[in-house]
Amino acid sequence: MAALALRKEVFAAFPVVMPPVVTDLRNLINSVFCHKISKSCQSMPLSRSAVSAFDPDLTDRPAVARQLNFVDHEAEVPMHTHRKGQLILALHGAVTCTADNEIWIVPPNCGVWIPGGVPHSARATANARLNYLFVEPGAAGLPADCCTLSVSPLIREMVDRLAREPADYPSDGHAARLARVALDELADMPRERFNLPISSNPKIRAIADALTLAPSDRSTSAEWAKRVAVSERSLARLMIRETGLTFGRWRQQLHLVIALRELASGAAVQDVAAELGYDSVNAFITMFKKALGSTPAQYFAQRRAEKLSSPKHVPDD
Repeated sequence: MAALALRKEVFAAFPVVMPPVVTDLRNLINSVFCHKISKSCQSMPLSRSAVSAFDPDLTDRPAVARQLNFVDHEAEVPMHTHRKGQLILALHGAVTCTADNEIWIVPPNCGVWIPGGVPHSARATANARLNYLFVEPGAAGLPADCCTLSVSPLIREMVDRLAREPADYPSDGHAARLARVALDELADMPRERFNLPISSNPKIRAIADALTLAPSDRSTSAEWAKRVAVSERSLARLMIRETGLTFGRWRQQLHLVIALRELASGAAVQDVAAELGYDSVNAFITMFKKALGSTPAQYFAQRRAEKLSSPKHVPDD
């Protein structure tokens, strides 16, 4: 009954914005982060879109939070924008976002920050449960551009607590003080790099399209240059200019984005290594450890330990 009552109080849908460059990239995003639905679920009716669940711009509070369980919503969140900035936290499962011509992974113990007014979309795994923190422009010293922020257990717990408050909570009550502390803490969090630059250049995009559809493709940069009708040297310069990364680093970052998403959704390391075309599980683990400083098992064990050691709740007054 509580869920039904909440649904009756939902706000209007987000206004949808579709810039040309982002529109061109939708096929890329849909192909890479396509939701894996079991046969038993394919006959089920589609859930509603997550953007219809809540409009953060209808409140002037400095920060409001909402929790979404994607069992109740469509996996793909369409391109949209709103006045408030948005921090996306993954409590369970995984989600990838598209904003500012980049793909962003939301890994454990981090959040993706999207400033207000920036068009963005997302795709979640079937088991995803997310917390959204919407922040009024100017309410906190947060970055002016999209980024991944490290998020402390304290912030995660405060956002989770705030998600249980109404959008129009009293401006002089406990929720308002909680929001203020959460924003102050969030402004001090360091940045992390869990994003993949995407270019609107047709040659780079052609390579990106192909590799996201078949990430196990191990063709060399020379072979890719031949496919897109440029010299290997020209492709190297183009890749640096458009993405800021060499071809090898860009492909490795793509593999990390896919690996983090699949591992967070429960996929086995062996299956992820095979999907990405590694000759052995050890080769994949070596790449993962070199990039992130720990093996996949250590990485997720550390995140689970940090979650378990966090406070159970933020007490009321």
